Amino acid sequence: MRPMVLEFPDDPAAAYLDRQYMLGPDLLVAPVFRADGRVSFYLPAREWTHLLTGVRVVGGRWIEEQHDVFSLPLYVRPGAVLPWGAREDRPDYDYLDGLTGGSTRVGAVPSSVGSRRPTVAPPPSPSIARE
Repeated sequence: MRPMVLEFPDDPAAAYLDRQYMLGPDLLVAPVFRADGRVSFYLPAREWTHLLTGVRVVGGRWIEEQHDVFSLPLYVRPGAVLPWGAREDRPDYDYLDGLTGGSTRVGAVPSSVGSRRPTVAPPPSPSIARE
């Protein structure tokens, strides 16, 4: 987790954002604190994609949204590469299981400044001998 001001030091609005944060280098999270599900947050300048809906939004402005208990403002930077697990029925499983198989999804968010082609490779085998 990183405060917005560290990720966007040249954006004057970022210095005052204490209710949203960056999760890793590419995900912007704006938690919902109101019981009615309304949330107001700032998207820094660039195009962002809502992770859960795929809707693209131009930033550099304040946005107000309505969310239920199953969603929140979760926006992805252009060009981000996000791996998805192979299972959706439970959170606790071997994440390496099926890594190179067809059930693992790797999503690349489109970018207007080129693109990334994600490659899924198996993890290296353990080379340390056990005694």
